[in-house]
Amino acid sequence: MKPTDFSKYISDFISRYLPHEKGVSNNTIIAYRDTFVLLLEYLQKEKHLKVEKLTLDKVTKEVILDYLDWLQNTRNCSNSTRNARLAAIHSFYRFLQRESLGHLHQCQRILAIRFKKSSYKSITYLSTEGMKLLLQQPDCTTLKGRRDLALLSLMYDTGARVQEIIDLTPSMLRLDTPPVIKIIGKGNRARVVPMLDAQTDHLEDYIKENRLDNASANMYPLFFNSRKEKLTRAGIHYIVQKYFKKAREENKVLFPEKISCHSLRHSKAMHLLQAGVNLVYIRDILGHVSVQTTEIYARADSKQKRKALEKAYVNINPNETAVWTKNENLIMWLKKF
Repeated sequence: MKPTDFSKYISDFISRYLPHEKGVSNNTIIAYRDTFVLLLEYLQKEKHLKVEKLTLDKVTKEVILDYLDWLQNTRNCSNSTRNARLAAIHSFYRFLQRESLGHLHQCQRILAIRFKKSSYKSITYLSTEGMKLLLQQPDCTTLKGRRDLALLSLMYDTGARVQEIIDLTPSMLRLDTPPVIKIIGKGNRARVVPMLDAQTDHLEDYIKENRLDNASANMYPLFFNSRKEKLTRAGIHYIVQKYFKKAREENKVLFPEKISCHSLRHSKAMHLLQAGVNLVYIRDILGHVSVQTTEIYARADSKQKRKALEKAYVNINPNETAVWTKNENLIMWLKKF
């Protein structure tokens, strides 16, 4: 069967344009691919269109809008997830309008679909006392416990995203003086994050114990499971939740009801901010493209807001106590007034 124009352009978009022309990360390619896998699933189940006969003219603006509604109504996706799927679709149709001028009008109609406003979620982070207690939970008498301590410590110390931790290899570490770590973030953007000597103690012990300091292990995953495979997102989530539950049982006051792996990244950012570190440096450590993204921590930090208010506070209230407060019987005072 002859390939359709839809299959041709989707294949070019995923296999050529995204990795070679746009240079996006493998994780972005996977996310975009999944968007179109779901779209094909929707077209088959709901629109009864055969994938092998699918052409571009059948994927109209109305079809895309129905697909986005299906994501939210049937699959219970949030506005944020809907927006992420729409961003992938927009990227494809920007590519298509360049490649095929005959579809320019159709592309522009789909590119006109707007994103939905996402509700603002408060940032969940731990206090320094909470982080200390969390890092006390792994059992350092076991091999797995020592690995988990090194993992949690590095996640906090570097403020790295989960996928960034998963993708680390020993070759990305320089533990001599001064110690630094190279992290590959979103869009394949690399950043070098400095670490203090005290932060590398657990990591150095872990690397030596697992012989990851050998030249032959340079490209091995830094953190791996019992099968020597690199940890998955689900695996790291399990580790974080395991020790979070233990720490919360020990002291509920220090912990919210729920945290995620990203909460360790949030915690590092908030602690840096509270220590007076400039937002520009925090942006560089976290790997944000714009400092505006980093500003969410300044907006969320009630402790810093209180300090700022206290510095600017001028007492304009009178020192005199109201007359009636000196009278034990307020009702009698009011009647005599």
